[in-house]
Amino acid sequence: MKVGIIGNGTHSKRIQKILKKIGINFFIYKPNNPSYYNKKDFEKLKKNEIIFILSPNHTHFNYIKKLYKNRYIFCEKPPVITKKELIMLKKIPYGKIYFNYNFRFIEISKALGLSQKYNLKNLVYANILTGHGLSLKKEYKKSWRSSKIKCPKGVFEIVSIHWIDLINYHYKIKRIERPELINHSKIGTSFDTSHIKLTLNNNAIINIFSSYRTPLIRKILFVFENGIIERSENYIEIRGPAINLDKNKFFKKPKLIEKIFVSELKDYENSLLKSVNFFLKISKNKKKFSKKLFNCSLDSNAHILR
Repeated sequence: MKVGIIGNGTHSKRIQKILKKIGINFFIYKPNNPSYYNKKDFEKLKKNEIIFILSPNHTHFNYIKKLYKNRYIFCEKPPVITKKELIMLKKIPYGKIYFNYNFRFIEISKALGLSQKYNLKNLVYANILTGHGLSLKKEYKKSWRSSKIKCPKGVFEIVSIHWIDLINYHYKIKRIERPELINHSKIGTSFDTSHIKLTLNNNAIINIFSSYRTPLIRKILFVFENGIIERSENYIEIRGPAINLDKNKFFKKPKLIEKIFVSELKDYENSLLKSVNFFLKISKNKKKFSKKLFNCSLDSNAHILR
């Protein structure tokens, strides 16, 4: 099994580390000009059966259309950054293409999967608040992430899309409002902060705030008709039922059903590992990724392009 990797940035190195750990050798393709093509090395890349596209967002579609035939493709999210590219992507056979929305494998996603087991009933409201100070780092100014040309919607298309996909993966999004995009740091030309409001088919409201201009924060709250799932600091708490009264018949916080310890770093690393392993399992066995999975990924992508 021959594996090729496009890109050699921070995220690429994370995946390289995973591949090395499981004993997979790979060829790294490093573009060396503005058109993102190094002809000699690109021919070497094409000899590989499996390709990891880990390059900047605006290059994804060009690589997909040049490489998808007879190869399995692992492409970092978002699949594309324009509506035109999304329309063209829908015409490409889906069976061998996988998009890395690895938040589907994080602990909060697993907890959402337990909501019916614990009879929490329908989701009513959610608030997702995440941020850290990436824009405060010196390297951010020269990064593709701060460029409106290379990353038109900034943190929205890099971070918020993960949470939009998580909601889209578990529920049905009816409506998404126009995102509020802000460049608080005034560094670069793209956006370091975003806020979006979603409405689900059952009229539940979801707020998602993401930023590269705040201290490290991750507070996640899902409120159901009959309980709560909450992530704060290093714990996820699942609580229910809604009726929990004190001796005076006043409502108390729902009883704790389950408490899950979560290490921020390990949660991310594990989700990435599970996503890569899922892709490799399908690829090694020469099977196809489902159309449902492909369409879910494209739907998530479409939501950030509205």
